[in-house]
Amino acid sequence: MRQRVERPEHDPRACDGALTRAFGFLGKRWNGVLLATLTNGPGGFSDLRRAVAGISDSVLSDRLTELSRAGLVSRTVHEGPPVAVVYELTAAGRALSPALTALTEWARENLPEEACLRGGGGSSPRSLSPRRC
Repeated sequence: MRQRVERPEHDPRACDGALTRAFGFLGKRWNGVLLATLTNGPGGFSDLRRAVAGISDSVLSDRLTELSRAGLVSRTVHEGPPVAVVYELTAAGRALSPALTALTEWARENLPEEACLRGGGGSSPRSLSPRRC
């Protein structure tokens, strides 16, 4: 007779579903970079386009809409003239700041720049100035 072995509720080798969702969302090209860029403070569309080298206007617009729908970025329209649209992190977006800072430091210490350049570029989360990675 076969003895039944009790299994733990969670296999410690299995990937956590929340982590999978987080990397699926933040790992989507530009999402993490845009959030990290906004940790420096609010910015307009043109500011973000200049800060994130290589992103097209249409992709930037799509990503900002996605981040806004996820509740991580707010979009505020200031009536003009001229009309200005400003994007900034919400409380939920700001809560990611320590994790983004830790990832940035880890990458500086552990990923050679060549690996980053092969991966498609982006910007530094510490400044709105254009960077290759």
